Amino acid sequence: MASNYAGGQYREYTLMLRQRIAELPVFCGEFFRGIENETLVRTRYAYAGDLRNFFRYITTELPDLKGKCILELTLADLDRISVTEIEMYLAHVSYYMDEEHREIINQDRAKARKLSTLRAFYKYFCKKEKLKNNPPSLVDLPTIREKAIIRLEPNEVADLLDVVQNGDGLTENQKKYHARTQKRDLAILTLFLGTGIRISELVGINLDDINFSANEFSIIRKGGNQDILVFGEEARAALLDYMLERERIIAEEGHEEALFLSLQRKRITVRAVENLVQKYAAIAVPLKKISPHKLRSTYGTTLYRETGDIYLVADVLGHKDVNTTRKHYAAASEDRRRLAAQVVKLRED
Repeated sequence: MASNYAGGQYREYTLMLRQRIAELPVFCGEFFRGIENETLVRTRYAYAGDLRNFFRYITTELPDLKGKCILELTLADLDRISVTEIEMYLAHVSYYMDEEHREIINQDRAKARKLSTLRAFYKYFCKKEKLKNNPPSLVDLPTIREKAIIRLEPNEVADLLDVVQNGDGLTENQKKYHARTQKRDLAILTLFLGTGIRISELVGINLDDINFSANEFSIIRKGGNQDILVFGEEARAALLDYMLERERIIAEEGHEEALFLSLQRKRITVRAVENLVQKYAAIAVPLKKISPHKLRSTYGTTLYRETGDIYLVADVLGHKDVNTTRKHYAAASEDRRRLAAQVVKLRED
């Protein structure tokens, strides 16, 4: 089951989270235990990184705490942090040098996430009445400007799949590998475009998750819940074609159950899938920066165009909030705007 892969990811992030918590003041352990039931382990891991970054800042930049060991920080120290000092921290993370002297640049979206971490942290301890002040709650979140939705038009989808199938435009060196990965890559791209699957869900698929008699397969969703996705005849054909090849591959130990394998005969990684999508997209649609998530948006837009049912699209994509789904449909909105421009007549013909 895909749950085996998800379980492995959970264990991996849990161990990494424990390492990070060990580098933080002891009260942080209470915070992470307190939010465990309402957050994903990857979210808590990100929180731990944000908190470590904040504590490093206040112990190196704030006069009252300068030179203090992070492990020795107390909740009383944090209770003295002011709104201005939170704002100073957000200004600091816009651009700084980390411990390894690397340049770190954070745009508004990343800064908003760091502030959200501090809000969650202070809110928890204020609720427990262990903090009196909550300065992060008084700082406005940076304005996140929505980016234009990038997706593929129907002819571009066909062009992309043609490149994967035929290898046209690949370098001679790329063609050598393409001969070995063509069926796998076509199955991956077809699943993205035919089901709207997330990349994390795709790499977690196991061989026994697929049911060809019902044209469906099970996945583990973002929140850890199991779900069933149904695929069409084009995806079925691509998957069956790849399965004939997959059956002949002897996977490395520990990767025997994985559906999609790398050339090293191990479960394919998220990064490898991102790279192969970008490789083919650079040839088929060179003017668009296409990622696996853009293929997911393409599927959602196409499905909405064909059905007009936003709730169906939300269900298939696994969105808990239908408002999240609406963000994927700039294309449908543009279509209506173009129609509006045509139906309003200023003068009779």
